[in-house]
Amino acid sequence: ARVMSDLSDSGAIGEPAGLFGIGHRVVHGGERFREPAKVNAGILEAIRAMIPFAPLHNPGNLQGIEVALATCPGVPQVAVFDTAFHQTMPPRAFRYALPRDLYDAHRVRRYGFHGTSHAHVARRAAVLLGIPPGSLNLITLHLGNGASAAAIREGKSVDTSMGMTPLEGLIMGTRCGDLDPAVPFFLGAATGKGPGEIQALLNEESGLKGICGANDMREVHRRAAAGDPSASLAVDMYVYRIRKYIGAYTAVLGRVDALVFTGGIGENDAEVRRRACEGLERLGISVDEARNGSPSNAPREIQREGMPVKVLVIPTNEELEIALQTVACIRNDVGPEEPR
Repeated sequence: ARVMSDLSDSGAIGEPAGLFGIGHRVVHGGERFREPAKVNAGILEAIRAMIPFAPLHNPGNLQGIEVALATCPGVPQVAVFDTAFHQTMPPRAFRYALPRDLYDAHRVRRYGFHGTSHAHVARRAAVLLGIPPGSLNLITLHLGNGASAAAIREGKSVDTSMGMTPLEGLIMGTRCGDLDPAVPFFLGAATGKGPGEIQALLNEESGLKGICGANDMREVHRRAAAGDPSASLAVDMYVYRIRKYIGAYTAVLGRVDALVFTGGIGENDAEVRRRACEGLERLGISVDEARNGSPSNAPREIQREGMPVKVLVIPTNEELEIALQTVACIRNDVGPEEPR
């Protein structure tokens, strides 16, 4: 209610009754939601049912929707799911090599996240290159405090680095990313920590922070430049993990038209972009030093002249993507598909 009041007082919006709609980011939509959904009682229950998969995010998302419904009861409300874009992944990409009954009973699988960001920059890449999205193969890298990679074939996500939760995949600010599944059991036995403490360790005390004590890449660079070996190692590990995923997703796609950097680090950190692309010339990927180092907030190409794979820097705008999907959902009355 305070948010709505502040927006109204600032002049950002008029009277709530004049709003076309309200879009809500929901982190986890499970298998049910492949599209944004107009909020009703059933949708609220479905979001609530996904809380065990996203205990840090879905409760707050749900609370925001409930407050907006109470504050603006006559305004259409739309839930836009971070996981929806990745629901086009085939089973070979989203299933884990676990007993089938665990998937059937508990839906243990890869879901992927940052879907609104990956979808947004994929569409903007198509516009920048003048190629229809349905003809474009992309590797998109959302690099911020959270980070994920996606392989996009002909406009559809076919693989992504985050898994059942946002913990898997790339090294992040405070999250470890890919890890031997036996490590948490070993740590529990070795340290006496319980499951909740281990989960907090992997989510909040690991990643860049765990390696060198800082989770802000700008601070990590400053420490590395000052001779801190742990900070240098953190950057080395960070870009090494990115290169591994670029190589893997090149194999998945077969043909890569463009590699896209986005997110706070992806858009602003020329060193990370350069080092992430080092040694990938045989894959058709190389950045031009001058283009890469040129400061700009505009979508742009930074690949070396003559290289077959375009390397793009595209600012993400998840809020705009949510707004666009909200408008489309309300106008087209797009609803959720039934669970597969």
